[in-house]
This record gives sequence, structure tokens and C-alpha cells, in this order.
Amino acid sequence: MKIIVSKESGFCAGVRHAVETALSIPAENVFLLGELIHNDDVNARIAARGIGTVSSPEEAPEGGTVIIRSHGVGEDVYARCRARGQRIVDCTCPFVRRTQQIVQRESAFGKMVVIAGHREHPEVEGLLGWCRGEALVVRDEGANLGCLDGKDVALVSQTTFSAKKFSKIAENLQKGAPKTLVIFPTICYTTIGRQQEAERLARMCDAVVVIGGSQSSNTNRLGEIASEHCDHVFRVTAADGFEYEKLKNFERVGVIAGASTPDWLTQEVLFKMAENNAEVLKTEATEAVETVEAVEEVKEEVAAPAAEETKAPEAPKSAMEKIMDDIEKEERYKKGQIIKVRVALATDDGIFVSGSGKLENKIPAEELDCEEYSREVYEEKAKNGEEIEVMVTAVKPVALSQKMVKKLKEEEAFLADIEAGKEFSVVCTGSNKGGLTAELGTYPVFVPRREIRIGYVTDLEKYKGKTLRLKLIEIRKERRKEIIASQRVILEAERAEREAAKAAKEESFFSSIQVGDVVEGKVERVTSFGAFVSVNGFDCLAHISDLSWTGVKEVTDVLEIGKRYEFQVLKIDQTNKKVSIGYKQLQPQPWDLAAEKYAEGDIVHGRVVRIVPFGAFVEIEKGIDGLVHVSQITHEWLENPTTALTIGEEVDAKILAFNPAERKITLSIKALQPRPEFEPRPEREPREDNGNRRDRGNKKGRRNTQSFGEDEEYREWTEGSDFGASISELLGNDENK
Repeated sequence: MKIIVSKESGFCAGVRHAVETALSIPAENVFLLGELIHNDDVNARIAARGIGTVSSPEEAPEGGTVIIRSHGVGEDVYARCRARGQRIVDCTCPFVRRTQQIVQRESAFGKMVVIAGHREHPEVEGLLGWCRGEALVVRDEGANLGCLDGKDVALVSQTTFSAKKFSKIAENLQKGAPKTLVIFPTICYTTIGRQQEAERLARMCDAVVVIGGSQSSNTNRLGEIASEHCDHVFRVTAADGFEYEKLKNFERVGVIAGASTPDWLTQEVLFKMAENNAEVLKTEATEAVETVEAVEEVKEEVAAPAAEETKAPEAPKSAMEKIMDDIEKEERYKKGQIIKVRVALATDDGIFVSGSGKLENKIPAEELDCEEYSREVYEEKAKNGEEIEVMVTAVKPVALSQKMVKKLKEEEAFLADIEAGKEFSVVCTGSNKGGLTAELGTYPVFVPRREIRIGYVTDLEKYKGKTLRLKLIEIRKERRKEIIASQRVILEAERAEREAAKAAKEESFFSSIQVGDVVEGKVERVTSFGAFVSVNGFDCLAHISDLSWTGVKEVTDVLEIGKRYEFQVLKIDQTNKKVSIGYKQLQPQPWDLAAEKYAEGDIVHGRVVRIVPFGAFVEIEKGIDGLVHVSQITHEWLENPTTALTIGEEVDAKILAFNPAERKITLSIKALQPRPEFEPRPEREPREDNGNRRDRGNKKGRRNTQSFGEDEEYREWTEGSDFGASISELLGNDENK
């Protein structure tokens, strides 16, 4: 009998990742969300580790760890897990994840999603959970799709669905009348390959054995395809549950394993087939050497070539016996494999262990998981027949290590954490054309150039030796689990968080202040035009013109950097995020104190700051000016005040009138000067009145009026107040008017 094993057998990449994760993750407070895969043997091994199975996040305790099965779940499940503070270990198959993203995107565009698959299958249930609108599940290629007429349609497939059925459904859709149709062939390429291989084996073999769980969609589909081309198809769900004698009369037997079928189950089935047929051939076929050819393939587990005969020719072994001998001799251990062994003997420098396959080996003390080796401790373990987990670190000869198991589990646990989104740090060790390189334990780390920071990086060398804060993008398992990570996503998230916090802070700030409010702030920095003051964390501007009533040249003449002051809110511009504040508004003005300092009749000292046609303004202190009318500068008549005074000249004057309410002071310089002696004018001879005297008099009167009374600025200074009237009266009584 010739046994032909399909090249496409056993775990696919997605299932292998899920199973390896579930079998390596620390089992404390860990729960599977539904069956990890459709294989009872695998699920039983996972349950034996203490990992429970729940049907919803609410059944798992808060703060626990939830493993998402390879078939995937709906979008809301992730939110429910996060709401309960549960750590998510996502084992969703990458092909399923891609289909979920397509469903999410296309439904968000308003398209009706059609899923070719089985409505009750967990993968399809998960896909429906990512749909934002209408969805239809189609199982049969002959289904009536008239309900899709006039609609925008996107067609996807369950990843383990029949490729032929999907093609037929797509063809029927195209024959219909949808408004638009987009077809996404989302069947996993390994599924297509397995289906093609199943058809090929079924055509060339007398019988086909399909190994896998009864609930596995892809395994059932392989059985259906095999049945279409072969009359004898047998389903095997467990190594001990099948009558192998049924195969004895077939010359060619094909063996197919589903994507959720573990390698160890395929191996056990092949062993059982070899054992059973060997005995049958011994009792019923004397020339079995010609009928039993070989085991063609057992994917990396069962060796194909038969050993050379070493026995005497008088008792020749059958070909099947030689195959059995080879299976017994087959080295079933691989480098990196974790196995359980029993402590057999303890010595001063290590222990001897025994296991299946006649494994006997010594583990040095330095490879044991203990702080300090104790022979007595391990002798006790040997007496009790205690088992320990070890890793095969070499195969020729076999070398074992218990420490490596611990290290691997720690790394796998940490890897699970970073797959769940945990930030981690590494030191950059080098770079290449594409980005930066580093190491995380035994895993290589690569940070693409575009993922180093926000913006393009030109010089990669400057990052060598620096610590990078990273988050996982993906793990490339084909490159000994190379970790692809990003620092940019962390920086972008932090920037977004800062901007959100700033916006919230600004919103709170603007809702809590109004024009006129008195606020306290700290002077952070000064410029030539003012000071920036932090008020409740928000920068406000105190313009230099609002710092002092008397004006300042430098901001630091009034405010000191780092000190706190009270300010008044002057203007709020929430649209442009600007607030103007003033310091002088809370300080007394010079005129507010003038009434306490000055009174009519007081002698004051001041400086001429401005000269106008009708007089001069004298500053008697910062912010307080008094007017010396041209008639009060000297006893002599002046055509222009500049003939007697200059700007900057210091003078003494007497307060003639003082009105602090209107902020006006009238001064007199000549009041402090002695009066000149009066000299009578000589009498003039009478002149003939020719009518011009009146004109000359009027002309002189107009000149005096213009000099003293018609200046616009002076009129504004005196007009419309009792103070102006009193000044006019005062000046009108002056003999030099």
C-alpha cells in the first residue's frame, strides 16, 4: 500500500500562531473567547493548561486576559473587553482581519455587503460585527440574489469557503442588476491550495483519509471535494477512533489534514496506519514487500527513507516492518522544541533526565532554572518522578535547557503584551537603508525610517546608541519573529493628547473669565511691546501701554519676570485665543492723589514739556501737567511763549486754579515775579478822526482775541466747564490782557 500525504496539510500560519500563543501564554486569569480553533484535541490541551473558555467578555472577570480566537470577533467585542479592563490577546487570522477591514470600509461607504459563507460559522458572525449597514450571507451558488438589484454591492468570502462556490456566486451577481459591484476574493490562499490538493489526491488514490475536527469548515470542505472524485473517503477526528483495517485493501491511500488539524494528530494517525497494516500484511500477505511501498510524506515529522537491512536474509523484514523500525528510530525532537522529561538522577554538577523516544540526557547545573543548584533538591524530584519542561537547544547530539524555557516564556509573555499594544523600549544598535535596527531579547527589531519620528529622518546614524520608545506594528514570523515597530505612533498620540488637553484647558479658561475680572498671573517673558503673563496656564498679553499711567520705556521698569501680579481683563478674543490684560488699571492715577498734594496758591516746581500758541504746559510730576497761559508767563506782553520759555526748562509757578475732577491746573510764573514799576505813557497829540481809529482799535482787539482766546486747543481746554469760566474771569481781570 502506498500512502500519499498532501503537501498542504496541518496548521496554516494563522492557526499555528493562535495555537502557539494559547499554549505558551501564562495561563493565570486567561480565558478563550469561544473555541480557539475547531479541533477538540487542541482545545483539550489548551484547557489542560488552566485556560477557561467563555462565550462573551462579560463571562470573564474584569482585569483578566481574553484571547480572541482565530476566526475573529465583531468590532463591539473589543470595546466591551476594554470597558472591563481586560487585556486582549488577538489571535485573529491575518486573512480574517483583512476581510474584516474590507467589510468595515465598504459598508462605511454605504455599500451592501454580501458574504459568501456559512451564516452560523464564527468567522461569518465576526464579519457581520464589522458591518456598518446592510449585509447578506449567501451559502448556495444558486441562491436568488434579486434583492440586490439597484444597490451598491461589495462581495467578500469566508476565508475557508469553497473557491468554486464563491466563483459561481460572483458570476450570478454579475448577471444580476446591482447598481455597482466590487468583488473581493478573500478566500485564504492556503485554503485554495488545500482544496486543489484534495482534488488531485482524490483523483489519483483509491481511498482518501481526511483528518480533522467535525466542526471545522475547511476540513469538511476538503472531505466534500474528495468525495466528488473518490468513492472511498474516510473521516478521522482522533487517532484512536478509526478502524484502520478498512484501508488494508487499497493500493493508494491519500491523507489530507485540515488547516486546524495539529501535526501531532496527523503523525499519530500515520503511525496507527503503519502499525495496523504491518500486522495485517504479516498474517495475510507473504509477499508484502512488493505491495507496501513507502510513506511518501509526513510533513517534517515522519521520515520517508527506509533503513538498510542489517538482519540475516533467512528472516527478512517486510517493507512495512522496516518502516516501523524507522519510525521507532526517528528523532522526533527539533531545535527549539519544548518537551517534558522526568528527573532520573541527580549528580554534583547536573541531572540526568528521561523521556519518550528513549531520550536519556544530562542537563548541566547552569542550564537548570534555579538560583543555586542543590543536588538534594533534585534527588527528591527524582524519587518522586517529577517532570520538568526543557527546551531542545541542539539535536546532534541532543542538548536540553530548563533556563531557556523560562526565558522563552518570559519573552512570549512580553511579546503578547506588546502585541496587545504595550509600549516598550530598545537601544538602537545600528541602521540600514530602510531604518533602524535593535534587539529585544532574542528578537530582532526594525524601525522603518518613516516610523522613527513625526517627519522625515535624513540622518539615521545619530540615533545609534539612543533609546527608542516603540509600539508594535507587526511581527514577521518568516524572519525569526522580527518585530516591526514604530516610535512615530507614540509621538503622534502624545501630541494629540497634548493638543486635546490644551483645547480643554482653553475651553475651561475662556468659560471662566470676563472683561473686567481681576486675575492673578505670573510674568513669564517680556518683549519690547509688553509682557506675556500666565493666567491659570494661559498666556495673556499685558501691553506696555497698559502697565503705567505715566508711560514706561521698558517693561521691566514696572514688572519683574517670574513674579506674580494682579491684572484686569481688558479684552477677550476667544476665536483667535487672545486675552489682553492691564496692570495700570488697578493702580491709582496721579490725578486721583493730586487733591491731597496740591491746592490753589501752592508754589510748585516743574518742567516745561510742551509749548503752544496760547501758553506752555508744565509737568509738575509724572502724569500731572499744568497750563501757564501766555499772559501768566511774564509781566510783559508776549507775542509767542517761545520767546520766554523753552521745552525742558525747569520753572517755579503758582497754582491759580485747581480742578482735580476735570484734571486741570492753571499756573502762573509771573505771579512769583516782582511787578515792574508803572511808568505813565506820554500824552499823544489829538489826531484827526478820519474813521480809521475804530478800525485800528478793532484790528488790535482781534489780534488780542486771537492770541488769547481764539486758539482751538485752548478753547477745548477751557470750554464747557465752570473751570473754564473761572479761568476766563481770572485772565480777564489781568491788567496785561
